[in-house]
Amino acid sequence: MGSPALTGLHDRLGAAASRAGRSGFLILGLSILLFLALAPFTPALASKGNALNLVGNLVPLFVVATGLTVVLISGGMDLSLTSIIALTSVVGAMVMNGDTGWLAGSPLAAPTAVAVMLLLGAAAGLINGVAVALLRMPAFIVTLTTMMFFSGLAIWISQSKPVDRLPDGFIALGSRPGIAVGIAAVLGGWAHLMLTRSLFGRWLHAVGQNPRTARVSGVPVAGVLIAAYVVSGVFAAAASVLYTARLETGSPVHGQRLLLDVLGATVIGGTSLFGGRGRVAWTLCGVLFLTLLDNALNLLGLSHFTIMMVKGGVILLAALLDGWRSRMLYGS
Repeated sequence: MGSPALTGLHDRLGAAASRAGRSGFLILGLSILLFLALAPFTPALASKGNALNLVGNLVPLFVVATGLTVVLISGGMDLSLTSIIALTSVVGAMVMNGDTGWLAGSPLAAPTAVAVMLLLGAAAGLINGVAVALLRMPAFIVTLTTMMFFSGLAIWISQSKPVDRLPDGFIALGSRPGIAVGIAAVLGGWAHLMLTRSLFGRWLHAVGQNPRTARVSGVPVAGVLIAAYVVSGVFAAAASVLYTARLETGSPVHGQRLLLDVLGATVIGGTSLFGGRGRVAWTLCGVLFLTLLDNALNLLGLSHFTIMMVKGGVILLAALLDGWRSRMLYGS
């Protein structure tokens, strides 16, 4: 047994970790400090044009990171998100494009393409969920494999060529900030209510904290895990809609370099890599911080490699803090 002094120190550290675990908005404060610190050196950072650019980058990243938040809370991992973005982008563009689209010229082309993209994202998530929950395969291996498969399928379908001439009604979803922000707000609000006010949300946290205990308590663990991956797939497809509309083209390389940002923003926000803890609002704060950091470093004229090193260091620090916080909270 340790001395009373050491025991007291451990309790204080645990209490501090608990407060830190509940203070995801700390990242919001860091974002404000980052802005105030860098704005004098990069006047363009506070310009209206840059603000619109920030929102344009933040909104789809928040949508896909929210889906990953749901999976991480359940104790899982989804590396295939960016490939789902690419695959759904290509398929959706092939449905509605004005040249060779299956519904070219039809007024139903855009809504049908969006529905197909969301259903395809749900199907991809279902594949991941079944493999993880029913076949008992490691989530890392499953989603790494499907990431390669979905990416290869997107390239094969499109023959590595972008698909353009998309309907104006579809492009408006991504080119008009108000519409894109509205879509993200609806999706984020739904995810927040689902996680905090529903029985399914409580099941997700229970499965993420201890799946064996959750199963003994009557929680349908397999069903919860499958549903978490389906939600993640649908949110990746929704992000694909925003990316495809904003860039006005369907492409197998959409989302190609996003995995680090998605995972990093979610962890920086405070969602645990060990499951059982996370909030949509925290994820929004993490996305804001990482998007602002990336934008400011670009405006400072740093090279792509330097920016990657800085972002990698920040994400590594967030992961280390998450590990320390989990040990303090759960003593493991």
